[in-house]
Amino acid sequence: MATRGASRIAVRAAAAARASVASYFPAQLSEAIESLNRWTPGNHQVRHLNVHEYQGAKLMSKFGVNVPKGVVVSSAEEVPKVLKDVFPDNKELVVKSQILAGGRGLGTFKNGLKGGVHIVKRDEVEDIAGKMLGQILVTKQTGPEGKPVNKVFLCEKLALINEMYFAIALDRASAGPVIIACAKGGTSIEDLAEKYPDMIIKVPVNIRDGITDAEAEKVVKGLAPKKADIKGGIDQVKKLYKLFTESDCTLVEINPLAETSDGRIVAADAKLNFDDNAAFRQKEIFAMRDTTQEDPREVAAAAVDLNYIGLDGEIGCMVNGAGLAMATMDIIKLSGGTPANFLDVGGKASETQVVEAFKILTADPKVKAILVNIFGGIMKCDVIASGIVNAAKQVKLEVPLIVRLEGTNVELGKTILKESGITIITAEDLDDAAKKAVKALKH
Repeated sequence: MATRGASRIAVRAAAAARASVASYFPAQLSEAIESLNRWTPGNHQVRHLNVHEYQGAKLMSKFGVNVPKGVVVSSAEEVPKVLKDVFPDNKELVVKSQILAGGRGLGTFKNGLKGGVHIVKRDEVEDIAGKMLGQILVTKQTGPEGKPVNKVFLCEKLALINEMYFAIALDRASAGPVIIACAKGGTSIEDLAEKYPDMIIKVPVNIRDGITDAEAEKVVKGLAPKKADIKGGIDQVKKLYKLFTESDCTLVEINPLAETSDGRIVAADAKLNFDDNAAFRQKEIFAMRDTTQEDPREVAAAAVDLNYIGLDGEIGCMVNGAGLAMATMDIIKLSGGTPANFLDVGGKASETQVVEAFKILTADPKVKAILVNIFGGIMKCDVIASGIVNAAKQVKLEVPLIVRLEGTNVELGKTILKESGITIITAEDLDDAAKKAVKALKH
């Protein structure tokens, strides 16, 4: 399947190393996966579609995985009918804000409400849901800008007697899926793995043969359920593995995998990620994508087949290729500047895409200068130059523009820039370009 460009961004290549470590040291699993969601190096786009909890619960249920009974609502006005029709006898319910970030329970809404997950009495559900919906929830993973809560998930309150941890991820060492389990869960798997490393088990699964009963039994015994029978546990583990493989998941993380007083094993809360390269055969799953939870600039870039990631600096970057992007951002930093973004136009960008790239860059108020660094191989310098000129005219560029071109049709490209009548600072090499971009910030 064709991807949107050569890479998402290479500057966070270290995240890939952390992901590899995660398969050996589960304490780092959640952090590594979270990093990988945004920073995947190599010749692939970001590989992990993330879905909301209520969407994941629906999908797990489809595969026969036990999940709490729940209904998602988009307005407080829907709550009374849901209570009457779905939860007629429940005295308490769990109200969960739906955002694509962790740490909801300890988050804070910008309207002052503490916590994105509440266990409340029946007559309080509508009020709490109303205070969450349409508000911004800030957690340790969202950053200070937070995420909008457009839906809340109303769930039955389970009588839990045990909370465990379960995950299936991709393991580089075994070149296939690995199941990670811990007899303790529910809160901070990182701390548990550090304090009780002997409680963590790892079971690699042969991707060709699939999970065996013996492997599933090893996982269940590692979870050490208090009341649930081993056979039922094996069944749930195998169903979760089937979900992982048949849905093209890159991660299934359940925390907690809970045990109820009636002996059931239930996926009480789960995070599911999916391989973007499988979108062509997982259309139903990828239709769940919630762009309101994403950076609007990244959404706009994806719409025109560009790779974009927003950062916190002042120098906007437009580059072609992951390696060149990494070098560009490193040298900007070494020259005393900070990159405001990563924008990869790839090897076959059209003039129209270059124009759209400039619109995205200039829409960021933090950008005080733009550095274009292109090595023309497949991408021709004259195409980039024409795109730059047209873009500068269309967006009425008000920040310094520094351009370094090298490669195919470079002289023609330089001529187009020179004769454009637009103020452009040209550079002979990458070091020169970075220094000129940093200098332009001071004028």
